[in-house]
Amino acid sequence: MTSPQRQPLLHDLAVTLAAPTVVLSAPDGNLDATAPGAGVQGLFHADVRAVSLLRVTLRPVGARSGEHAEKAPSAVGEGVGGGGGEGWLPVVAVMTATDGPGRSRFVGLAQALGDAVPDPTVRVDRRRILNPGLLTEQLTVRSTATTPVHLAVRVEVAGDLVTLEHAKAGQPARSPLQPAGELTSGTGALGWGDGTVAVTVSAPGAIPDPDHSTLTWTLTVEPGESVDLHLAVEITEPDAVVTAADPRPTWQRPDITADDRRLPALVAQSLDDLHSLRMATAASPGDTFLAAGVPWFFTLFGRDSLWAARMLLPLGTDLALGTLRALAAQQGTRTDPATEEEPGKILHEVRREVFDDGQGLVLPPVYYGTVDATPLWVCLLHDAWRWGLPADDIEPLLPALQAALGWIDTAAKAGDGFLSYIDHRGTGLANQGWKDSADAVRFTDGRLAEAPLALAEVQGYAYEAALSGAALLDAFQLPGGEHWRTFASGLADRFRARFWVSDPRGPYPAMALDGSGRPVDAAASNMGHLLATGILNADESAAVAARLAAPDMSDAYGLRTMSSTSGGFGPLRYHCGTVWPHDTAIAVTGLARTGHPEAAARLIEGILDAAPAFDYRLPELWGGDARTDTPAPVPYPAACRPQAWSAAAAVALMTAMTGLDPDVPAGRLRLRPTGPLPVGTLTIQGLTIAGERLDVAIDSGGRIESVSAPARLSIELYTESRV
Repeated sequence: MTSPQRQPLLHDLAVTLAAPTVVLSAPDGNLDATAPGAGVQGLFHADVRAVSLLRVTLRPVGARSGEHAEKAPSAVGEGVGGGGGEGWLPVVAVMTATDGPGRSRFVGLAQALGDAVPDPTVRVDRRRILNPGLLTEQLTVRSTATTPVHLAVRVEVAGDLVTLEHAKAGQPARSPLQPAGELTSGTGALGWGDGTVAVTVSAPGAIPDPDHSTLTWTLTVEPGESVDLHLAVEITEPDAVVTAADPRPTWQRPDITADDRRLPALVAQSLDDLHSLRMATAASPGDTFLAAGVPWFFTLFGRDSLWAARMLLPLGTDLALGTLRALAAQQGTRTDPATEEEPGKILHEVRREVFDDGQGLVLPPVYYGTVDATPLWVCLLHDAWRWGLPADDIEPLLPALQAALGWIDTAAKAGDGFLSYIDHRGTGLANQGWKDSADAVRFTDGRLAEAPLALAEVQGYAYEAALSGAALLDAFQLPGGEHWRTFASGLADRFRARFWVSDPRGPYPAMALDGSGRPVDAAASNMGHLLATGILNADESAAVAARLAAPDMSDAYGLRTMSSTSGGFGPLRYHCGTVWPHDTAIAVTGLARTGHPEAAARLIEGILDAAPAFDYRLPELWGGDARTDTPAPVPYPAACRPQAWSAAAAVALMTAMTGLDPDVPAGRLRLRPTGPLPVGTLTIQGLTIAGERLDVAIDSGGRIESVSAPARLSIELYTESRV
């Protein structure tokens, strides 16, 4: 029997990102989607691969009298053109590095050129700069040879314009579109398009050869000198669904110092990645949100964008406001089984066209198949309000708040008092919580649970959203607050009666209820999401903290998604044993808030141990192997990197250690000292609350040394756990 196509691997690709554009290349900077083991190499713009081939090669040429690097290149007919592959040599990669948001550097050696000595005397530096819709590269050929070096530099470039789902399904690259070429005013250019996306490649001084899709320079590099060559790729898509964000900063960037230098390094790289993931919809270009991840989720995703914005609230409320507005603009208004739209429901994802992975998953361009985005939207609005989002920005969103609460009420009544889901069409997502793979929800013996499913964490989100919604309704003098407090109380009672299970180690919350109402009893990270919602009492929170801190959940590089003792566990199973940084950060936040700093510290240490292995660019997930079994985390080969909520997790971990609990409408800022910090002393300067600066210094014992906050806020220090 033929195996299904496998998702391409990503873990060893070099990523250069400026949403909605990304380059995924080999470590030498080249990309070739047709090469064996190439994974999903390409220059993608939103959901389309604009460039599937971009390769630099060299070859020596005979010196000609009077030839200098500054002169125009020779004609293709003189033996240095794009035809054929004979004699063209690769640049051998020796260095690959990120160089800030949207920037990468590659250094390679031209081993066949220069002096015949052991040391390399000719190298090629490749500086890649990416802006939305525009890639520019500078190729610098440097020589320390003792005689002039005469060479040709060739760039092969082509595009197949396949959709993202085509690449994600592991299907082979298509034949490139035949480019058109021209040479105008010394600039060689090639271009192609399909009527919706147009690509133009220009290279000053190069000779274009459209028959072979090449641009070629010839040059001479004198001893001790260098020559710069320039290449630009421009993509235009007039009918794009997503576009670049407003270039103005969306948040304030804090200065962080800690005894453990891994934390500042992790936050710095994460903020670079988050800056590059900023995006807007074409319909609302002023509302910035974070694209979920590169490359598979390179668009607006309700759940992912909401969680990432929530984690970044200590840096300002602008991102939260943009995310809330972008999602409210497409909030459901009608019942449509084809898209799973329902009145008041927040969408799952937006695409340019139908997403069809060729294996049965077919999603419409605007898809509402998510059970948790709606309560999370309410929670983000509430938290942004507490961090100081002005009333003038909140008031226009109040109708969307009321509609979202209405959806929660309707969904709970339809789900026997709980929020549940089922894929009605059979071609959408089988699971519609954050663990959305088809095999994510399992019993402890490994059996798959059958829908409709009510996930544990979603009930926690709904509980928190009900109380958050009540607070907002009261504050803005709207009716319904008491109804939502009663709803929350009833939901907590139902959850306590139906979700808790026991094994020889004691009680814990099941990860879900299945279609028959039976608890799905695998011990999983879902329970960690409950801690910060308030749905658990102190004893229940302690039981969950003990479960999360136990080795079967926590001895990996972070929190495992499923206990290593469960029947469905696998260290590289997408949602059944791997570690997800955002999942870990949510649990850490809850552990810190409910007074379990030792368990929080154990999980923070796991993430910090993992970060250097990924050059501090945390991927979507990694393997759930024990730290004692592997010297570094095992990459999940198809993980997105960067991923918005993985990068935002770095800020969430930092915030959890500070114990910050703002309530700007009430005029106060609380801090909960959490005991000894896993990073030693910690100083954060330049956080943002109510649009003003906030500085915090904490000693290694977890005691607050100093706080500098807006004068209108009273500062309260306390150690009680919130239950």
